[in-house]
Amino acid sequence: MAATLSLLRLPILAQNQQHSHSQSGSKLSTSTQLNCIRKDSNNQQTLFNETLVRFKSAVLPVTTITLPFLLDTKDALAVNGEFGILEGRSFALVHPIVMGSLFVYTLWAGYLGWQWRRVRTIQTGINELKKQVKPTPVTPDGAPAETAPSPVEIKIQQLTEERKELLKGSYRDRHYNAGSILLGFGVLESVGGGVNTYLRAGKLFPGPHLFAGAAITVLWALAAALVPAMQKGSETARNLHIALNALNVLLFIWQIPTGIDIVFKVFEFAKWP
Repeated sequence: MAATLSLLRLPILAQNQQHSHSQSGSKLSTSTQLNCIRKDSNNQQTLFNETLVRFKSAVLPVTTITLPFLLDTKDALAVNGEFGILEGRSFALVHPIVMGSLFVYTLWAGYLGWQWRRVRTIQTGINELKKQVKPTPVTPDGAPAETAPSPVEIKIQQLTEERKELLKGSYRDRHYNAGSILLGFGVLESVGGGVNTYLRAGKLFPGPHLFAGAAITVLWALAAALVPAMQKGSETARNLHIALNALNVLLFIWQIPTGIDIVFKVFEFAKWP
C-alpha cells in the first residue's frame, strides 16, 4: 500500500515539451530560445532529482511487501507437521523440565517464607517474655541491685540474638521475589503445557494431570491475592497463605507420577526435534 502511494506521487514528465519549443522557435529570438532551453534543462534536472528521492523512499515499503512472497514457507514446517517444531519432542519436553524446576523452586520459596515467619514469631515471643520479667530490685540508696539474670531474661537475650541473625538473611524480600517468579513462570508454563498438548494431539486429555495442574495454577493465584492483606498484618491471611501453598506442594508431589507417564508418551509418539 505504501509503495503504491509512493509511486503514484512520482512526477510525470511532459512528453510534448520539445515539440512546443520547436513550434515557438520561429517566433522567438536566438537569445530567447537559449534562455528557454536552459530553463527547460533545469526543470528536467529538478524533476529527475525529485523522482530519484521519492523512488528511494519507496524501496523499503516495496521490499517489505514483496519479502513474504520471496520466502518459501514450506521449509519452515516439519514433514507432515502443521506447526513444525512446535509439535516435536524438543518443545514437548520444555514443560516437564520447567515444571520440575518450579517444584524445587517452590520448596525453596517455602523455606524462605518459613524463615521470615520465624522473624515475626520470635519478636512476638520476645514481647510476651518481657511481660514476665520481674522488676529489678534496688538498694536502700535507690541504685539497681546487682543480681544474676533470670531464666526469662536469658531466654530473651537468646531470642534477640537469633532474630538479629535471621534479619541478616533478608528473608522477607527474598520470599517475595521468589513468589513473584514462581507465580509468573508457573502460570506461563501451565498454560504452555496445555497449548503444547493441543498442538501435538489436536485436543486436550481430561484427567488427573490436567485437573491437578489447573488446581495448582489457581492456588498460586489465590496465595498471591492474599499478599495485600498479609502486608496489613492479617494473621488469618497469613495462615491461609501457608495452607494454600502447603496444599499446592501436595498436589505437585501427587502430580509427578502422571507427568512422568506423559513424558514416556512424548518419547513414544513425538519425534525430534
